Amino acid sequence: MTQQLGKIGKHSVETNYFHISRRRSLICLSLLTLLIFAVIADIAIGPARYNLLEVTYAILQPQDVDKQLKVIVWNIRMPSTMMGICCGMALAVAGLQMQTILNNPLASPFTLGISAGASFGAALALAFGLTFLPGAGPYFVALNAFVGAIATALIIFIVSMRRDGTVQTIILLGIALVFTFNTALALVQFFARQEAVSAIVFWTMGSLGKATWEKVAITAVALVVIIPFLLRQRWKLTALRLGEAQAAAFGVKVGKLRLQIMLLVALLTAIPVAFVGTIGFVGLVGPHIARIMVGEDQRVLLPASALIGALIMVCGSILAKIIMPGTILPIGIVTSAIGLPVFLYYILRSKTQLW
Repeated sequence: MTQQLGKIGKHSVETNYFHISRRRSLICLSLLTLLIFAVIADIAIGPARYNLLEVTYAILQPQDVDKQLKVIVWNIRMPSTMMGICCGMALAVAGLQMQTILNNPLASPFTLGISAGASFGAALALAFGLTFLPGAGPYFVALNAFVGAIATALIIFIVSMRRDGTVQTIILLGIALVFTFNTALALVQFFARQEAVSAIVFWTMGSLGKATWEKVAITAVALVVIIPFLLRQRWKLTALRLGEAQAAAFGVKVGKLRLQIMLLVALLTAIPVAFVGTIGFVGLVGPHIARIMVGEDQRVLLPASALIGALIMVCGSILAKIIMPGTILPIGIVTSAIGLPVFLYYILRSKTQLW
């Protein structure tokens, strides 16, 4: 009798696990399908309108379409769309891991002041022509932003090592750096010319308009290198969600893991921000929506967060083109505008706790 009950219980657990796994797989597949449709729609929308079938054919068979359509799709619109995908994935994954290692539901790629450091570096280049890396050429603004972001991360890393890398130290230092760089940015704007101030303000709003295949490739390489490492740490990161003490009991070296992930998050944030400017809200909203949909298991939560982040960016790009015909709104404004109501909708509709 006991053996029969044990078999029934085991079968029930296996059945439940199968249903949960299938449901999560269907959710990820649905997100991927939505992303594909959004990408085609984003490429189709612009001053020269094309229907979805024309764009799809131009993507799949570029050699069989007229030269004008091929140039518009592959040289003008596709790079900005792909940059939106890469940036959305990078920022959402960075936000997810920051929320995990800091155990803070409001953590995002900007909590540590990395974005503020990037903005300050870019502002120095735009306002005064100062560059951290001589010979940077046309990428001197992006490289300044990248150096500012990485320098901020190194400051946090060094101080955290001396203070044993506690969550409180990291968060407080990040807040201090945000205020420090924002003050420095305000001083730069005060002394800069009016044209430079306008350029700085536009850069801090974020834009996909200057995306190129080279920038897309650099951002994609960062994703290809960093995400597999995060997936290898999936069990440790999932255990960390149970609390530091519980994770330590499982053999996780919490301090070392937190510092490793923090440096990877810095890279995932610095590279896209350096190319497109400040993009807010994606790193905060994407992981929360994914968490509500698929749970805490990093095997599914990480790819779901990446897909949702990419979907938010591409949908933001579509809205940026159609809200004011003839004018493309900064993508950072649009992502914040569409991210907030979606975030509130899922919070109010969900019966589960976010944290």
